[in-house]
Amino acid sequence: MAPQRNAGAGAEAELPEQVGHYRLESCLGSGGMGVVHLARSTSGMKLAVKVVHAEFARDREFRGRFRQEVAAARKVSGAFTASVVDADPEAERPWMATLFIPGPTLSEHVKRNGPLTPEQLRRLMAGLAEALRDIHRVGVVHRDLKPSNVLLAEDGPKVIDFGISRPKDSELRTETGKLIGTPPFMAPEQFRRPREVGPAADIFALGSVMVHAATGRGPFDSDSPYVVAYQVVHDEPDLTGVPEGLAPLIGRCLAKEPQDRPTPDELMRELRSEAAKYDTQAFIPAQRAGDDDGPLPPVVPSAEEQAPRRLGRFRRRWAVLVAAGVVLAVGGALAVVRMAGAEAEPAGKAVRDPSKAAFRSWETPSVTGGKSVPQCSYGAAELLCAQPGSVFALRPSDGKVLWRHSVARTDFRDEPPALAGGLVQPLTDRDPRLEGLDPATGKVWWERKTPGHSSMRAAGGMLLFTAEDGTVTAVNAGTGRTEWRQRIPGLSQPYFSSFAGDPLAYAVRPADDGTGTLVTAVDPSSGEVRWETRLKGTLKPFAVRRGVVHFQAVETASGRTTALVRYDPDSGKSLRVRLPVPRQDPLAAVRGDRVYLLAPGGSLDAVDLERRTRLWSLETSVSRGSVPVTDGRHVFVSAADGRLLAVDAEDGVLVGQTRARLPAKADWVATELPAPVLAEGHLYAGAPDGSVFAVDARDPAAW
Repeated sequence: MAPQRNAGAGAEAELPEQVGHYRLESCLGSGGMGVVHLARSTSGMKLAVKVVHAEFARDREFRGRFRQEVAAARKVSGAFTASVVDADPEAERPWMATLFIPGPTLSEHVKRNGPLTPEQLRRLMAGLAEALRDIHRVGVVHRDLKPSNVLLAEDGPKVIDFGISRPKDSELRTETGKLIGTPPFMAPEQFRRPREVGPAADIFALGSVMVHAATGRGPFDSDSPYVVAYQVVHDEPDLTGVPEGLAPLIGRCLAKEPQDRPTPDELMRELRSEAAKYDTQAFIPAQRAGDDDGPLPPVVPSAEEQAPRRLGRFRRRWAVLVAAGVVLAVGGALAVVRMAGAEAEPAGKAVRDPSKAAFRSWETPSVTGGKSVPQCSYGAAELLCAQPGSVFALRPSDGKVLWRHSVARTDFRDEPPALAGGLVQPLTDRDPRLEGLDPATGKVWWERKTPGHSSMRAAGGMLLFTAEDGTVTAVNAGTGRTEWRQRIPGLSQPYFSSFAGDPLAYAVRPADDGTGTLVTAVDPSSGEVRWETRLKGTLKPFAVRRGVVHFQAVETASGRTTALVRYDPDSGKSLRVRLPVPRQDPLAAVRGDRVYLLAPGGSLDAVDLERRTRLWSLETSVSRGSVPVTDGRHVFVSAADGRLLAVDAEDGVLVGQTRARLPAKADWVATELPAPVLAEGHLYAGAPDGSVFAVDARDPAAW
């Protein structure tokens, strides 16, 4: 490849063909501080690599600012930004590599296609509000939000370029007399009190960006930056051409005083209140005929010969929706009616009697009336769910509430009820009452005092309680009787893990020298140790399939998952597969030789353990998600806003998603997101509005 020459300010030597482990392919753009290249990793993943101009690499102050940019970008790396893959701010030419996000900037799109439509504007504003919420939550202020720093990806807008962002704990300070930012998109306080700039400045910039998206110009326009600065501080914004439905909200964002501007949560709440005009589906800009510069699905499939065909079908499907003006959250147009006889107890909404027709999607409103995500599991041919203060059963065919049982509200464990010993176990914390419930009626079959414990776990038909002194008490889940009470050899205070369909309980602890992990498998029915092993590195188990235990290998210093480990106790053999890109605290699921990893921020990876390779990687729109679930054809994930997403398990293409289900007036965030429940070809999920809903897992495109 011929070396790229710098197109930015100042002449310099030819740019390198490689930076770090990444091969530079072409120049994506150039600015005053550096050049951004399209690059590829060793595994072939597309990246955007920013390389600092040589003249600035020699500047100590700039290096400090670049280190701050890298730190800020890493802190906010997620669904609404370009995730940082690697960086070296100490290199001779400092650089940073992020995931490549296909799609034009907002500035490019408006220049080519003109202003956005009202519905596109609402989706853009909601996406930017979500992005700023996540950015501000980690203590970062962007300070340079503008159209050229907003990428229009298929799954929503992405905020990029944290070059002048400032973490709240940053030691760098704005120099006296030096303005930092882009005048048409700066807040009044950035001109008046640059040392006191806070999150509200980003909201002002959001308002300016929205005016640009709606009109092609800013709310304060002039050829002179000095005139713009005066207008920003003293004049009212020009909102001519902004849709009437959005003008008041945008005007509030452009308030002169920071305290008068809405927060990101307030923006999202107001946008949700106009649900009839606005949906939470991904931003898909309308394209001119023959325009090939629009956004592409961010997917890196392994089977390249299949991807073009699948992508073509996916694009055509969306093109029809956009042309018809019905870009809706998939599955959001469910026709639901309340079944007859629902006055006696809350009933699910169904299209027709499922006993006389094929399965149809349904939704059951919050059984408790509260704003909490129901935690559900499947057992005894019923959907068993829990919310604070209640355990209940739903009929899987139509969502009808079969029974409801009250439990201690303050001791909710954020996990579904367990079906053990043929009975439902509510599993509340610190409740002195322990019960076993009939799954058919909710009737209490046995009740007893809960053993003193610091942790508890259901495994192999037993309830295991570990006391402070390390003594383990095993209670038969079917009868409520204590089967055994003893200390487990070699375990001072075991904290057990258990996995659906596996009869054993597992205690995992670090080795004394810190270089390995000790794993002990215990028979819950007797307390006997079935096997023990020591494995290299810091490991945490996430699944057991046919007796084979799967672990994530975690880097001690950073907490990132760097590899996957599979251990077969029968043969004593282990397999370790390194990840091409380490992930921070991913949630994992396994089926056969494949592992699916969802990281905070929305990166979904498929790894084949036998082939020791990553098959594909998809940047979803999920800032926080659940443990993935798969039937082999699709991978399913619940999102924090109540959406259920389906991804093709073969090539990583998003094939369907339901609408969001958020409380009407709430700014809270669920601490735990339950995995969707897959049973009998159907998929069941709990949502933040307290509802439980069901869809056909075999046809996600119809959701």
